[in-house]
Amino acid sequence: MPALTQRRSFLLAAGAVTAAAALPATLPATQAAADNRRFTNGPLVIGHRGAAGWRPEHTAAAYTFGAHSGADWIEPDLVPTKDHVLVVRHENEISQTTDIAAHPEFADRRTAKTVDGRAVTGWFTEDFTLAELKTLRAVERLPLVRNRNTVFGGREQIMTFQEVVDLARTLSRQHGRRIAVFPETKHPTYFRSIGLPLEPELIRVIRRNRLDARECVVQSFEPSSLLRIAEARLRLPLWQALGTTGGPYGHPKTYAQMMTPAGLREIAEYADWIGPDKSSVVAPSSLLADAHAAGLKVGAYTFRAENQFLPAALRRGTNPSDFGDAFAEYALHYGLGVDAVVTDFPDLAVIARNGLTA
Repeated sequence: MPALTQRRSFLLAAGAVTAAAALPATLPATQAAADNRRFTNGPLVIGHRGAAGWRPEHTAAAYTFGAHSGADWIEPDLVPTKDHVLVVRHENEISQTTDIAAHPEFADRRTAKTVDGRAVTGWFTEDFTLAELKTLRAVERLPLVRNRNTVFGGREQIMTFQEVVDLARTLSRQHGRRIAVFPETKHPTYFRSIGLPLEPELIRVIRRNRLDARECVVQSFEPSSLLRIAEARLRLPLWQALGTTGGPYGHPKTYAQMMTPAGLREIAEYADWIGPDKSSVVAPSSLLADAHAAGLKVGAYTFRAENQFLPAALRRGTNPSDFGDAFAEYALHYGLGVDAVVTDFPDLAVIARNGLTA
């Protein structure tokens, strides 16, 4: 594994930005200015599964909308097919994200499995070849929350990771700026256990496309997956995602332990970023300051505009699916000094970021 000092030479350059408004200042305001951006200094905007607030997630339309909105990175979640091709889906169980239930030819593939210790019933990508999955069409995963997105259901195929890489490069040329891919390895321990490990194929795609630190950042909730990527010496930034309860599957430490100063120093030995839930960086938490002290950048997730996903004070009206004051939440986190936000609405995050230098 490359030494920490060697890896740091490949990271995104750091910069500072002035906060837009007077917010409760419990942590120092530091911001990142990545070398793959052309705009004024500010935190990175990462399009969560593309722009999942406006288009069905993990579709070409969602990724394209995210890039057009100003997203710096676009995020594909990676799962394998039966013939070991990496495709992009929120989960390997695809009944909520595709129209597979309307395909009688696949009715007998519905089954029950245990994934990371959890019982799941449905249809799973690892039971289909890529050619079979290409006959399906994507649908909105949260139709009751995002009824507006249902109009796009049934229009797009499942994408491969290679297709997302190709699209990101096309969008980069169109917009005259670098748009990076931000792949997440989903359930990597489970897939290794069934003979479909994610990391070798991900490494192969990265090498085949000669992706560098400006074009690709790899994330996972499982440290074991990131360590396998690190061993390949790809010279890419790695991002340790962090949950709010429990711990990574098969890992001896809880997320709470990983977010202590000692835990963060351990993460910094193999990763360059942490990705905590946005609630984990709000005062009185010292996570942001502790992470920066350990040499880690911080990208908080997942920012959404609907009331049900916002703090109570920022909700507007009583309908949980109506939009609340999302701009206030971005302003708070930008003011705290996060280095990136992962968002379903990259357009709103960019507008809020632009307000920092207005």
